[in-house]
Amino acid sequence: MNLAAATNENLANISNVLIYSSMAVYTLAFLAHIAEWTFGSRSKVARTSAALTTEGTAAAAARPEVTVKKAGGTAVLERPKVVTRSAAGTRDVPDGPGAHGGTEKGDMYGRIAVSLTVLAFVVEAGGVVARALSVMRAPWGNMYEFSITFSTVAVGAYLLLLALKKNVRWMGLVLVTTVLLDLGIATKWLYTDSDQLVPALDSYWLWIHVSTAIFCGAVFYIGGVGTLLYLFRDSYESKLESGGQPGTFAHSVLSRLPSAASLDKFSYRINAAVFPLWTFTIIAGAIWAGDAWGRYWGWDPKEVWSFVTWIAYACYLHARATAGWKGRKAAYLALFAFATWLWNYYGVNIFITGKHSYAGV
Repeated sequence: MNLAAATNENLANISNVLIYSSMAVYTLAFLAHIAEWTFGSRSKVARTSAALTTEGTAAAAARPEVTVKKAGGTAVLERPKVVTRSAAGTRDVPDGPGAHGGTEKGDMYGRIAVSLTVLAFVVEAGGVVARALSVMRAPWGNMYEFSITFSTVAVGAYLLLLALKKNVRWMGLVLVTTVLLDLGIATKWLYTDSDQLVPALDSYWLWIHVSTAIFCGAVFYIGGVGTLLYLFRDSYESKLESGGQPGTFAHSVLSRLPSAASLDKFSYRINAAVFPLWTFTIIAGAIWAGDAWGRYWGWDPKEVWSFVTWIAYACYLHARATAGWKGRKAAYLALFAFATWLWNYYGVNIFITGKHSYAGV
């Protein structure tokens, strides 16, 4: 790579415009998701569930609604899908109807939100590509570039799950909110002018090591969202089971999420699937360190916290497979593991001096 190559200022400016434009579209998607949840709260499903909660009986709240249809003179029973809460208890609870609440109007706003999210993803991805082309290198040489790529990959992973017909639209509002937060921090405090790499980063390992780190972080984020919502939904189900009555707002939101069992299973599978790739990320980083600094491991803060993150997720996966650490205990450990990744993402680069300091702001 030619380190003396000039920066293409036009492409750099186009990248900035595209990133800001994506933020505008993400904001519209955020508003559409708000509308989806708002109109969905007026659904028949939500009203029925509220009535069951008022009765104060867990059995009534957990019992699937059964409807009868006539088909050629024969009575046909239709039941919602029921999932078994195998990880944290024995309750059989149906998944909620989703953010749209089962209404056509709510669903319409949800589809608009997803369409806007797709558009924002394309625009933001264009900004990342333009940033790369402006200096003809991988766009991961500093915290700003890492951040805009991270949010792009996180949204891409979410849209891929939607394309695979996975039930993840409930994540849309949280996703666009955190993406806007990530981009706001990146453009306000982390922005760095497009420039060439420092010598230590001028390696093909940048494409391998950093790209896998970004992908893993994006997938860990999705697993973290699922885990956090699992804790809220689990408390909601427990309160119903004990005869309690959740607040109106909590009920309106939590009754529409997938069951605690579904969220628990989703988060576990996401984290378990990406963990081997995080292992590869650390190994690739060690190999790169050997080429760049003449040693594979030097207890640099970035290396240490990458390993701490690996240990935390390894403990979570082990605990999740152990009878005494299912459910909430394992979920807390999963959130702690993601917190270590976040600290490695922001804290180490910004607040701690080390070999990776050049990758900061």
